[in-house]
Amino acid sequence: MGCEKYKPTYILIAINVVVFIYTAILSGNAFQISINVQAQWGQYNFLVFNGYYYQLLTSMFIHASIFHLVGNMLFLLIFGLRGEEMFSLPEFLTVYIAGGLFGNILSLVFGPDFISVGASGAIFALFGACVIYGRRSVRQSILGALVYAFFLFFINTGDNVNILAHLGGLVFGLMLGYFIATRRKPDHQEKPRNPYSVAMPF
Repeated sequence: MGCEKYKPTYILIAINVVVFIYTAILSGNAFQISINVQAQWGQYNFLVFNGYYYQLLTSMFIHASIFHLVGNMLFLLIFGLRGEEMFSLPEFLTVYIAGGLFGNILSLVFGPDFISVGASGAIFALFGACVIYGRRSVRQSILGALVYAFFLFFINTGDNVNILAHLGGLVFGLMLGYFIATRRKPDHQEKPRNPYSVAMPF
């Protein structure tokens, strides 16, 4: 795909790392981002409802700690590089950015008043798009892909996890990956392979 020569995965990882360094400097802590910085640049639902709409986007690049960052960037690397093989650059960025935004909006509308940070909603969107595209593009049943995707979702629930953002990203990625696969011409379809070969829990 045309996406490969641009390597958007590496660019997104670099942006996340630079943002973390900046927020760590603001926090005065190299390992943990202060709650004040998270409230300013993460998604604080109370503030979003009062006009801080930019937080729906900026929260996707803020991480609570260096461990949070490293974990998310590892899975962004895995699913991002896989997505680059499947999608064009516009498709890749749409899955990532729009998927992350969809998850954030879902958590804004239905979630409690909390502060949410992290790229995991966007990464779940990439994961969902890759899994469903890998099945649909070779005209195989998507049932197994759906079961697998939601299994990965459910084992990654727990305390301090924005479940709605993950769910929104996953559902958006599944829908968009399916749409891309059904509209792509046969010569752009994937060769049969195991679509789960790189899938790992978050």
